[in-house]
Amino acid sequence: MSDDDASEPLDGEAIMAGMAMRPTNVAHFDDAYSGTPPWDIGHPQPAFLALSASDKLRGRVLDIGCGTGEHALMSAGLGFEVAGIDNAAAAIAKARDKARTRNLSATFVVGDVCDVQTMSELGPFDTVLDCGLFHILGDPDRSRFSDALAEATAPGCRYFLLCFNEHVPGDWGPRRLTKDDIHRSFEQCWDVEEIMASHLEIIPPPGDVPGWLAVLSKR
Repeated sequence: MSDDDASEPLDGEAIMAGMAMRPTNVAHFDDAYSGTPPWDIGHPQPAFLALSASDKLRGRVLDIGCGTGEHALMSAGLGFEVAGIDNAAAAIAKARDKARTRNLSATFVVGDVCDVQTMSELGPFDTVLDCGLFHILGDPDRSRFSDALAEATAPGCRYFLLCFNEHVPGDWGPRRLTKDDIHRSFEQCWDVEEIMASHLEIIPPPGDVPGWLAVLSKR
């Protein structure tokens, strides 16, 4: 992706088409948030709402790749100490505005989720919520992310990963993950408790896509 491409505002299908790999220019994400990108649905994903309703969250909670903060604010509303991190400053600004408007306490940070020092300084966390972050990472960043996540989390931390799976038709948008991808990517520090069929809402089209909800625990 060229600098010229990254500086042009993107929307709808164009944004999703450009998300097959992690963008090299953060401006891509900031441009996306000049409007409403397809993944910014304005409320928590149903899969994460179900987690919160079943008392699966605990301790300090990290919303990783938080966007405009819906899952961080969901957790804050339940009384948890919460932080959200995203590399898009425009998204973090919107998350902070939401927190003020809703009178909720959450820390929102602009930062690189693949940077060990940044993540270490934020942690340690007991719960991590990842809605659509890991599946945009290219191969080199997957390893960096795994290392950074390990530094930011306490032993016994539970990591809830919601991602596109291989049953999503077409080749638009982020990478599709298989169960084997998830096992291989986190085998050094994490045990995979279960990987369940789920779905992600996005702003149409297509509106609803098949995914995996993986539950991992830190050794």
